[in-house]
Amino acid sequence: MFAVFFDKFDRRSFLAAGLVLAIVAGVLAGSARAQTAPARILLLATGGTIAGQASARAGNAYDSAKVSGANLVAAVPGLDKVAQITAEQISSIGSQDMNDKVWFDLAARIKTAIESKEADGIVITHGTDTMEETAFFLQSILDTDMPVVLVGSMRPSTAVGADGPANLYEAVKVAASPQARGRGVLVVLNDIIHGARWVQKTNTTSVDTFRSPDAAPIGYVDTASVRFLQPAAAVKASGLKLPAAPPLPRVDIIYSHANMDAAPVEDAVKRGAKGIVLAGVGDGNSSKAAVDALAAAARSGVLVVRATRVGSGFVNRNVEVDDDGLGFAVSLDLNPQKARLLLALLIANGVTDPRKVQQAFEGTF
Repeated sequence: MFAVFFDKFDRRSFLAAGLVLAIVAGVLAGSARAQTAPARILLLATGGTIAGQASARAGNAYDSAKVSGANLVAAVPGLDKVAQITAEQISSIGSQDMNDKVWFDLAARIKTAIESKEADGIVITHGTDTMEETAFFLQSILDTDMPVVLVGSMRPSTAVGADGPANLYEAVKVAASPQARGRGVLVVLNDIIHGARWVQKTNTTSVDTFRSPDAAPIGYVDTASVRFLQPAAAVKASGLKLPAAPPLPRVDIIYSHANMDAAPVEDAVKRGAKGIVLAGVGDGNSSKAAVDALAAAARSGVLVVRATRVGSGFVNRNVEVDDDGLGFAVSLDLNPQKARLLLALLIANGVTDPRKVQQAFEGTF
């Protein structure tokens, strides 16, 4: 039997067959390695409490932005097994000092990473005070299915029980997860994943500060798994573009309160505001004097958007205020700080008709 077999296949045929098998085995092995290769994560550090160090001013005092992004990465055990991380420092500030220049720098670096395909996901270390604004800004100007994840902490890196290392580990885990693709910009803290459109900081000091009051978290993460609550849905691209250089057009937030007069609105107009967002009482309302001043501002070409100082709920059109008659837009559920950002981006893109502004706010859903 073996003799017949060897008669039909000479030595050269066996060598050729062996070579083919070796090539196929190599291709399969390479494919397996590619499938198990760690995700490439670009970490962009901006500062914040997560990079803070203790200060002698008080028992709980600290100074933000003292630790580099590279050192934050190096301090998290096992992080190198989750992803291949490249860390870059974009800024070293507390997020109370976040500004247009840093936003433009972040946007430019992320767009470069997207175009060059140098990363599978982006993680941004950031202070919690304005994290929701940076997340919403990036959500508004990026058009990508690449995961972009913001992370911070409520306690500095030197604190007893610092939450930064665990948060950073989980943010990288989310950014490296294929499940995170196509979900827009995300915020990860305290084992919870939030969407940029909904997330808000709700407590001054609690590690559970981030909530999505008018929606819900979109997922959860721990050291073992990433769990999203729903399948990924296509996130609408806004089509908004950044100007060639900062700053964005000036938009002021006016905080409504009892016994309010017209002065804050009139002052904003004098200082050159192109738009005004009212952080109104209740359903985005304010005193007659303030509403009259806003109406005068709208007649002069200043865009006016009514939002609310209340922590949740929608601002509806034409309830107690004649929005149609006065030329106002309403923010729906966007809080004043996010409404300010969207209005500034709209003005930068030449959207100055109040009706089109309203359509843009409705288009964020």
